[in-house]
Amino acid sequence: MKAKSAAAPYIVWMVIFIIVPMLLVVIFAFTDKSGSFTLKNIEEVGQYSNVFLRSIWLGAIATAICLLLGYPLAGIISRISPRRQSVIIMLVMLPMWMNFLLRTYAWMTLLEDNGIINNVLAFFGLGRLHLINTQGAVVLGMVYNYIPYMILPIYSVLTKIDKKVVEAAQDLGANRVKVFSKVIFPMSMPGVISGVTMVFVPAVSTFIISKMLGGGANLMIGDLIDMQFLGSAYNPNLGSAISLVLMVLILICMGIMNQFDDGENNEGGIMV
Repeated sequence: MKAKSAAAPYIVWMVIFIIVPMLLVVIFAFTDKSGSFTLKNIEEVGQYSNVFLRSIWLGAIATAICLLLGYPLAGIISRISPRRQSVIIMLVMLPMWMNFLLRTYAWMTLLEDNGIINNVLAFFGLGRLHLINTQGAVVLGMVYNYIPYMILPIYSVLTKIDKKVVEAAQDLGANRVKVFSKVIFPMSMPGVISGVTMVFVPAVSTFIISKMLGGGANLMIGDLIDMQFLGSAYNPNLGSAISLVLMVLILICMGIMNQFDDGENNEGGIMV
């Protein structure tokens, strides 16, 4: 009874800020401006398939880069002394203490045609590059802003791996490659799955980064939804339909990712 009473505030919070907003999205998605039931909004989402594909593609690239950069860094952090771990983790989280918009503005200053990077290149006679308003700039912005969400869960799992398991694999004749592929990586899969999910979901639905670093030529789902609710093309019904389709796609992607976690990773790795 006490447990139910303690959970009551959380349940109320979920109902007000999660369930009710989602129900409103569903209602708006299947109604027109007069409030009548319609499937027209869902049908119109199909004309933005290229935007969905672009968003998923760029989000997947950003997630892959975050994994390739974040996993080795998380591994290095997990092996150093606890005092140094605290310092490095603080440095990883430090950019997150700054306003998201300011961080993106900073990258605009770095990447613009007369920005710091191009001025440095011109100083050394290497010529200027067009970096701003490109898909590469959008991916770079997403990697910079979301990589802490990849590092932290992987780091938290790697620090819990018992060193005796790794030593046992080495005693059985496994080299470094096999120790990593058969022991460490399988045991760290829960952290990898959490990191991929935490990066991919905001990357696919981002709109500030794509708007400021990608320009109008790199429209993403978040920009499209923003236009329907706050832009000149005000149409909350279509915006809700796009949001609903996006939620379904994200749930499908999360379901696929969860298939890689068979529940055995917490038991230990596989030694061959």
